Formats: sequence, structure tokens, C-alpha cells
Amino acid sequence: MNRMVEEIIKECFWEYNFTENEILLLAKSENEKERAFLFSKILANSKQLLKSMKVFDKDVLKQLIESYSVPSFNHDYMARRINMLEYYFLNKPLTINELKWTA
Repeated sequence: MNRMVEEIIKECFWEYNFTENEILLLAKSENEKERAFLFSKILANSKQLLKSMKVFDKDVLKQLIESYSVPSFNHDYMARRINMLEYYFLNKPLTINELKWTA
């Protein structure tokens, strides 16, 4: 877990001074806004998106994915990344044609 959290800090929080413990506390927080903040930073910046999202408990991650609203800024990029999460964690359809298996 520590290596994953180190990567999250390096890739997603370069402009902050978060510790590993603080990231883990955000992921487990009862405050929905704090969890959403962490989720959105990982979603936008993590190079290992699927691995990094495992910092959240499954139920929390499901809620974060389902409640996420794709912003107008960087819309296509964020829509693709949220669809990858929906596909991988929630078994929803993959809408990214380049990533679909073809026969």
C-alpha cells in the first residue's frame, strides 16, 4: 500500500505537502467532499489509475464513481477515464472503441 500511496502523492499532489497517512485518512474519511477531492485528483492525474483507485474501499469507490459528474473542462479525457473505472469496477459497458476487443 505504501508504494501506491507514494505514487499518488507524486503524481496527483505535487503542489501539496500531504503525507501518506493524510492520503489514507482522506480515502477513509466520513466527509464526502474530502473523499471526492482525493478521487478527482487521482482520476485526473494518476498514471496507474486502476491501481490507485484501490486506496478506497469498494463501496466508497462505487459511490464516488456513480456520483462523479464529468466537467466541461477536459471533458473527453475525464469521460474516458471515468468509463474505464465504470467498466473495471462496476462491470458497466466500455464505451471507448479503441479499448474494445474486436473479432
